[in-house]
Amino acid sequence: MKKTLLLSAFLAVSGVMNAQWTAQTTTVPEPSRGVKDITIFDANNVWAISRDGSGSSAPVANAIRTTNGGNTWVSTPIDLGDPTLSVNNLVALNMTTAWVSAIDGSSTTGPWPGGIWKTTDAGLNWTQQNPSAYTNAAAFINVVHFFDANVGISQGDPSISATDFEMYRTTDGGETWTAIPNSSLPNSASGEAGYNGGNVGVGNSFWFVTNKGKIYRTQDRGITWTKLNTVSGLSDFAGTNIGGEIKFSTESIGCLLKRTGTFTTGTFSLFTTTDGGTTWSTTGTPTIYSSVSYIPGTTTLIGTGSAGSGYSNDHGATWTELDSGIQRDDSTFLNATTGWAGGFSADASTPGGIYKYTGPALSINTVANNQTKIVAYPNPANNILNLKGASISKVVAFDILGKQVLNQDFSAQTEVAINVSSLKTGMYVLQVTNDLGATETIKFAKK
Repeated sequence: MKKTLLLSAFLAVSGVMNAQWTAQTTTVPEPSRGVKDITIFDANNVWAISRDGSGSSAPVANAIRTTNGGNTWVSTPIDLGDPTLSVNNLVALNMTTAWVSAIDGSSTTGPWPGGIWKTTDAGLNWTQQNPSAYTNAAAFINVVHFFDANVGISQGDPSISATDFEMYRTTDGGETWTAIPNSSLPNSASGEAGYNGGNVGVGNSFWFVTNKGKIYRTQDRGITWTKLNTVSGLSDFAGTNIGGEIKFSTESIGCLLKRTGTFTTGTFSLFTTTDGGTTWSTTGTPTIYSSVSYIPGTTTLIGTGSAGSGYSNDHGATWTELDSGIQRDDSTFLNATTGWAGGFSADASTPGGIYKYTGPALSINTVANNQTKIVAYPNPANNILNLKGASISKVVAFDILGKQVLNQDFSAQTEVAINVSSLKTGMYVLQVTNDLGATETIKFAKK
């Protein structure tokens, strides 16, 4: 049986949409299809994948992409060679290269065949990677994640070992994968399993959640792992009458939204962390929103749910309403002006499968400079230095004497490539500025 953290389904909520959001057409042919794993590269280029909103648990394997800010979306079936496979998650490197994990979740007893697939042509063709993994009768893959073009991990439930999750790591873009050794993984509890949703990656860190109310975290791109407790009473991240989701803005700052009761009748409470999930503190105020997300690099939350949408600059203690009366599913924002939220499509031509934020720029609280993190690789660099992190708008480089040797502007991109081939061999200092004005300093060596 497919284990998903995203348990909400289509709700027939009436109301009048205001100017804060514009309904767009995903062109997905099946009815009652939502979207998840919205990945925004800039104001024009966005990926997402479909999810089932009908409650039928039918296999869903479809990608949607836009290159013009959602004015038009192109829906493409994700052909994995087996129509029974349903896509768990998508992680996109750019608008042409992405990975998905997928599984046949129709069986209640197993086996559950599945694995990892990669595309390099915008989803037209997919190639399976690490095909010998997740073949045990008890295997169940939950997620694949890539930190950059080379380093990635995959996580599945315990199957080879009775006490450790089946996990793999790659450093060459998925050409070869190595099992993460048991010595690097905390022991799982009896019957502990992961979920197909609720997994978060920021910078060098990645978190996944379990049916025992635990969080597993790596801070070094999957080499070592720590098992973390959460909050009182959260015994399962996707139980019938208890659940939760985690979101992170930086590698340190995050929140946990706890559900008590069902999605439709339950209450939701927010907890925050400033140490990557090691400890949690409550905001003390229930929220009407059943899902939250951060504007990256800020402490500003976007809340969505059957009640509509809103935003909070104080981790959910108080909210400013954006709209009401129209259901919004999980959202993703690039910055204070660019974001999308899921809806549910009636058919391939009717708007409403996804919503674009078109309201005024949101008031935001920027995270202190020393709490952001830009990943630079390779370091030392020869010709190209890649930077990945919060929405990058400007990169300035100085030599050891303080002379400016490079100055480039970008359109709020989460990953950029800097040509350093003309620089002399030696040490340099980069000042990387995101679109919110926060600046981070990074040292790198030119070979």
